[in-house]
Amino acid sequence: MENKNIKILVVDDEPDIVEIISYNLKQENYQVFTSDNGNDAINIAYEQKPNLIILDVMMPEMNGIEVCEILRSNKIFTNIIIMFLSARGEDFTHLAAYEAGADDYVNKPIKPKLLVSKVKSLLRRLNLSNQIFTMKLIYKELIIDKEEYTVKVKGDKIILPRKEFELLFLLSSNPNKVIHREKIMNKIWGDDVVVGDRTIDVHIRKLREKIGQNYIKTIKGVGYKFISEDI
Repeated sequence: MENKNIKILVVDDEPDIVEIISYNLKQENYQVFTSDNGNDAINIAYEQKPNLIILDVMMPEMNGIEVCEILRSNKIFTNIIIMFLSARGEDFTHLAAYEAGADDYVNKPIKPKLLVSKVKSLLRRLNLSNQIFTMKLIYKELIIDKEEYTVKVKGDKIILPRKEFELLFLLSSNPNKVIHREKIMNKIWGDDVVVGDRTIDVHIRKLREKIGQNYIKTIKGVGYKFISEDI
């Protein structure tokens, strides 16, 4: 996908930051839309269907975590990339962002060129995902449709956040094989994204809540294994 066809929404209540980010993204020929509050950002997202959203945490009217949760609850935003850019550096804020469906979390301040580099990296990962997810996996009562980006459990369709779907796909496409935590982290979040140790565990717990407890087995101190036998 050419840069001129890629839409990026920048959401921050600090005008100087929005201006700097927008300028540098436009220099790369991206289409850039901006907002200074959460409610307006959601409206723009529905209108423009951006490929990537750069989102601050602390904003008037609605914070970034709430915005992320609202967007991820709608299947039309399953494939968009959401990157947080915030001065909040606490672990619990990072974790809340990832639980809400964030793809990356970057602390302010960050040099514009580095931010653009991260954007390019995330967009490459999205393009790769779009190329890979073209198959359907069936494990008795569990159907994973990578073309529609949906999961069915006992006939009921479930829309998973993108990271949860990618994690389930990675495990289920390697049935009965232990996938190490390091590989999961690199494949799903990338080696240029720093996330807490609990991030994988949180996503696994949410997957079990949605698809059932018997599919994913924890291999203590090593990683996880998708069980396809006797399910």
